[in-house]
Amino acid sequence: MPERRARPVPAAKGSRKPVWRRAVAPAAPPSADPPVPGPAAADPRPAEPDSVVQAALYRDGVRVATPASLADTFRELRDQQDGMAWIGLARPTEGEILSLAAEFDLHPLAVEDAMEAHQRPKLERYGDTLFVVLRAARYLDASEEVDFGELHVFLGPDFLITVRHGAAPDLSAVRRRMEETPELLKLGPEAVLYAILDAVVDGYAPVVSGVQNDIDEIETEVFGGDPWVSRRIYELSREMVEFQRATRPLVSMLHSLMAGFAKYGTDEELQRYLRDVADHVTHTSERVDGFRQALTDILTVNATLVTQQQNAEMRALAEAGFEQNEEIKKISSWAAILFAPTLVGTIYGMNFDHMPELHWVLGYPFAITLMAVVCTSLYVIFKRKDWL
Repeated sequence: MPERRARPVPAAKGSRKPVWRRAVAPAAPPSADPPVPGPAAADPRPAEPDSVVQAALYRDGVRVATPASLADTFRELRDQQDGMAWIGLARPTEGEILSLAAEFDLHPLAVEDAMEAHQRPKLERYGDTLFVVLRAARYLDASEEVDFGELHVFLGPDFLITVRHGAAPDLSAVRRRMEETPELLKLGPEAVLYAILDAVVDGYAPVVSGVQNDIDEIETEVFGGDPWVSRRIYELSREMVEFQRATRPLVSMLHSLMAGFAKYGTDEELQRYLRDVADHVTHTSERVDGFRQALTDILTVNATLVTQQQNAEMRALAEAGFEQNEEIKKISSWAAILFAPTLVGTIYGMNFDHMPELHWVLGYPFAITLMAVVCTSLYVIFKRKDWL
């Protein structure tokens, strides 16, 4: 790592971050706007791809050059004395990464990881080069989702390269903050790395707040009987798995950096700064673990409530079926009772000549008595069976 030239002003008591005092009347940096290209015949250089967000050279914490291309950056860095290059790329091409690897002697394994992306957060040392993979996150209010980005950082004695895959984090804000605090920036690439780590970790705070609000809404929906809440719980649980994969490895990564303080001669103020970031990462990781447990409990409660609701509906259907059966029993019983006199009357109403009791004086009373006896018998039978 480059030799430490100065120490920043100590942080104010109770402050979240170190307070860095602005330098008095720093030299005005060159304009960040790229030069207007001339005719194609006059400038044979190919146009710079859009993946190069910004490249700048710094000396003593002040920007001294803003090269228009990677080739210009390489050339001016070689010409500078005690300078530092900060190169920011977004979704770079394979050729750009290979040119950076050739210029700064990057390890092939780290280069391969930067090309492939979709890496887990990690920290690897290759000689005097440090390779860091970070997973940034941001909360999208419109869709109530967590969007994850990936950031690869190459850190050397006089250079820092960021390769961003995704919209997060916003490294332009980190660059502005560092350029406004030259006392911090002059500490070299280590200070920039810690600022990037702090920006990534600070970006987790809105995500934690958004997820906490989602969980509160889900609890209301669960006890309100929303039929779609199970899907929302599942989707949020998957996001928390990704969030946990982004935050949990950071704890061990930061502890690894802190373990190398003495070996690599890290500035004391930067040590305090990194410990503060580690505390916030630990807090965020614990909150994410709590979210996963809360979602698991909510899912269990929701399943219990759904089961209870289904049981209540089945009980209501059973009761309705039972009531219908009772009504059917009553209707069937009265239909059988009424059928008996109808049968007797129908038979005696055929008026055949050769019919029993047709010319008997007591034939009519007998028929009426027969109807009454049959109906009474059926009524008694059905009553004993509780059908009436």
